[in-house]
Amino acid sequence: MNTGTELHPFEIHIPDEAIRRLQDRLADTRFPERETVDDWSQGIPLDYTKHLCAVWGKEYDWRRVESELNARDQWITRIDGLDVHFLHVRSARHDARPLLVTHGWPGSVIEALDVIDGLVDPPADQPAFHLVLPSLPGYGFSGKPARPGWNLTRIADAWAELMARLGYDRFLAQGGDWGAQVTTTLALRHPDRVAMMHTTVPWAPRPDGVTDDELTDVERQWLAERAEFVRTGLGYAIEQSTRPQTLGYALTDSPVGQLAWIAEKYFEFTDHDGTPESAVPLNRVLDTVSLYWFTATGTSSARMYWESHGAIDMVTPVTVPTGVSVFPRDLMKLPRAWTAARYRDLRHWRALPRGGHFAMLEVPDVFVDEVRTCFAGAPR
Repeated sequence: MNTGTELHPFEIHIPDEAIRRLQDRLADTRFPERETVDDWSQGIPLDYTKHLCAVWGKEYDWRRVESELNARDQWITRIDGLDVHFLHVRSARHDARPLLVTHGWPGSVIEALDVIDGLVDPPADQPAFHLVLPSLPGYGFSGKPARPGWNLTRIADAWAELMARLGYDRFLAQGGDWGAQVTTTLALRHPDRVAMMHTTVPWAPRPDGVTDDELTDVERQWLAERAEFVRTGLGYAIEQSTRPQTLGYALTDSPVGQLAWIAEKYFEFTDHDGTPESAVPLNRVLDTVSLYWFTATGTSSARMYWESHGAIDMVTPVTVPTGVSVFPRDLMKLPRAWTAARYRDLRHWRALPRGGHFAMLEVPDVFVDEVRTCFAGAPR
């Protein structure tokens, strides 16, 4: 167990026996009967789940992504009683600026692997960044909270402490999904530390006096999609926010249960043409599922919802300069007027033609360009 403020080098090595046991359990899966529909309306279809299970058990190579992660500088430090795992990838550029990137659920630091080089080592005429990529509490190789209290406020304060330990008094911040909430909370609690923030998921209420008549046709469609998601797509969030422990037995004991729980979201939340792997490479889907499985974080990651769902500050004005990138298949797209009413210094806002909730995995080049463009003129 780490103590004090020390940073300890970290390397991943999942035992061979754990990999073999996973393969054996996948081969011994008891599947349910087939769904009674010909689409995904009852959840991830049986035939597709069997396909993923066969690839995961017979073709997938965990050592590949393990080597990718170990090729980057990884560290563990203890903050407020909890071990925090993070990647710290420094640029060779003398003008590079620190950028803190926070993932969400069902995500991890793996999401950022395909955008690291584009942000750390860009063309000479583009801004460069020193990247800090932490694993949320209860996710990946960070510690699992043993007591309640690791909510958005506590995480934001821990991230501010992490950046201070790395010598970054002032930094840029980016995030989507829960990472968006952590980033916004950082901007609210530490506005003197956050030079500028960027998010793909701004949260804001309908401003007083703003009617739908003032919206574009595209923005009206966004609100219709948002309402439909709230009506039919929030079951996973409600379960994780109310009974994470009960759900956790299935996710921790059944690799196919964990696989199905996450893979379904790569279908629902991405800009695909019929299957998740048309939006996100199948290896990356299985990388994420494997990380959750080998670290047994199905339960601890779900508790993030129990801690924070329904307790998110959606109204306090954000004064830190902000950039927003809207991807067409994201979950909670908001009109520009709504966003600007809360994020008072909105310096970058763009609606993109393609991409979804997992933009770093779906359209990494577009994501990199958005981050560079957003932060090119960020205050010092």
